[in-house]
Amino acid sequence: MKVIADVCIVPLGVGVSVSKYVAECERIFEKAGLNPQLHAYGTNIEGEWDAVNEAIKNCHEKIHEMGAPRISSTIRLGSRIDRNQTMQDKIDSVKSKLGSAT
Repeated sequence: MKVIADVCIVPLGVGVSVSKYVAECERIFEKAGLNPQLHAYGTNIEGEWDAVNEAIKNCHEKIHEMGAPRISSTIRLGSRIDRNQTMQDKIDSVKSKLGSAT
């Protein structure tokens, strides 16, 4: 089953800058072929249910390996079976209604 996920993974106990941890997760998502789209407060990814969840698990494991004692994650998942729809399809749909499709 295909899913689109919005993931915010926050290492705790590592100071105020978390960009190096975010970068590692981006590498994991990219390597998994999940078309990561970084935004200011997380990353959108898309793929098969198991692949998405496995990549999130791998991200947690990597961050712990990097020394983070705790991680807090917020994960929103959406699936649909009536038709295929990518993240870009969803964005394009809204932009077309705004009259600014690119």
